[in-house]
Amino acid sequence: MSNFLYFILPALGGYTLTSLYLLKNPHILHKRKRTTFNCTHISHRGGSGERIESTMEAFTNAVEQGTEMLELDCHLTQDGHVVVSHDENLLRETGHDVTISSLRLQDLPLYKERLEVTFYIGHYSTGADRKFALLEDLFRKFPKIPISIEIKENNRLLTEKVSDLVRRYNREDITVWASVNSRIMKNCLRMNSSMPYSFTASRGVLLLLLFYSGLLPFVPLGESLLQFYLPCIINRTFIPEEHFLRNRLVVSLLEKVAMRKSLFRHLAARGIQVHLFVCNNNEDIKAAFDVGATGITRLSVTLARCGDFDEPIGTVSDMVKLTKAKTFQAYLDSCHRRYSCVHCRAHLANHDELISKSFQGSQGRAYLFNSVVNVGCGPAEERLLLTGLHAVADIYCENCHTTLGWKYEQAFELSQKYKEGKYIIELSHMIKDNGWD
Repeated sequence: MSNFLYFILPALGGYTLTSLYLLKNPHILHKRKRTTFNCTHISHRGGSGERIESTMEAFTNAVEQGTEMLELDCHLTQDGHVVVSHDENLLRETGHDVTISSLRLQDLPLYKERLEVTFYIGHYSTGADRKFALLEDLFRKFPKIPISIEIKENNRLLTEKVSDLVRRYNREDITVWASVNSRIMKNCLRMNSSMPYSFTASRGVLLLLLFYSGLLPFVPLGESLLQFYLPCIINRTFIPEEHFLRNRLVVSLLEKVAMRKSLFRHLAARGIQVHLFVCNNNEDIKAAFDVGATGITRLSVTLARCGDFDEPIGTVSDMVKLTKAKTFQAYLDSCHRRYSCVHCRAHLANHDELISKSFQGSQGRAYLFNSVVNVGCGPAEERLLLTGLHAVADIYCENCHTTLGWKYEQAFELSQKYKEGKYIIELSHMIKDNGWD
C-alpha cells in the first residue's frame, strides 16, 4: 500500500499542477479560435422587451440602438418558408392554437397586440408590426449583423433551407448554429460545418465534468460559443416550465456549479465566447460580467422605460461603459490622450507611447506602441512579414478577448531590431477615447 501511495501521490500532484497551469494558459496546447465577431450585447428575439418579439420592427430597433448580435429561432411553413418565431405552436404568440408547419405563409395569423415578455413575467411588449418575419428578409436587411439561430426541431428540410440561405447571403462566418439538442446540432453541422456553433445541453454537462476532473485543458473543443442561463433570474423574472428548477436549492446548486469564473476565463482565452441570458437590469448585467461572461443577452436594447424595467441605463454603448469598465485591470489618466478598445472601451495605450502610424495590419492601418495595458499575449511564432522574418505573438484585449494585433518578440534582421518588445494594434480595433483629435 505504501509503495502504491509513493507512486500515485506524486503523479496526482503533478497532474493537478499541470492541469491548473494549462487552465490559465490554454494557448500552450490550443490555438485560439478566430471568429469574425465578438459580441458584448445580444438582443433576445430582437429585443422583445421593447417591441413584439421576432418582428422586423423589433430587429430593426435593436440594430438601430447598436446591438451587436441578434438571437432568434426558426420554423418552416407548410409551403417551405423559413419563418422567425420562438414557438412552433402559435397559441402563446397569437392566441390561435395552430402550428407554423400546418399553415402557408400567407395564412399565418398576426401576433397579439400585447404580448407577455418571456423571461420577464408580468411585463408586456407592443408595436406597430405584428407580422412574422422571414429569415431571408432579415439576412437581406442586416447583411453584416451576426445572428444566432436556434433550431428546435429535428427537421432536415428546415436545416437545409437555413443553411442554403446562409450560403446564399455569404454569412457563414457570422451566423451561429444553436440548439440544446445534440442530435439536432449534429444534423446542422452535417448540413453546414463552416458555421460556428454553440454548446448543446449534453455538451455543456460534459464541459463541466471535464472542468471539475481537470481534463478540460487537455481536450479540444469545436464550439465557438457557450450560451447559458444566468441562474439568478430563475424564479425571479423567469418561471421555468421544468418543476425541478423551481426548487431554490437546485437553482443555488446550479449557480455554484456552473458559474465558475475560472471556467469562463479559460473558454474566453481559447476564443470561445460566453453569453449569459437574460439580463433585465443593472444587477443582472453586473453579475454576468463579474462571473466572467464575455457578452449578455438582453430583452431591452435601451431600458429607456422605467415603468417596464427596473432602471434606465441609456444606449448599448452606455451599458458597455457601465458594466465592462469595472473589469479593467489598468486605467490610464484621463488628462492624457489615450487609445481604447473600440469593442469594450478598455484602455490600451497613451498617445505618448505611440512610435509610428505607418504600419499595416491584416485589416488595414496599424500603429506601433512602446507599451500597452489590458493586453494579453499568445504564443510566439515565426512569421514572414513585409519587413522580413520576425517572431511575433498575437495580442488580445484582456477585457473582451478581441485580437488586436501582435507583439514583436524577435526581429532577425538588424534594421528591424528596434521593434523588439513593441506592440502593433490595428486601427480598426482602437478609438480615441476621451474626445481628442
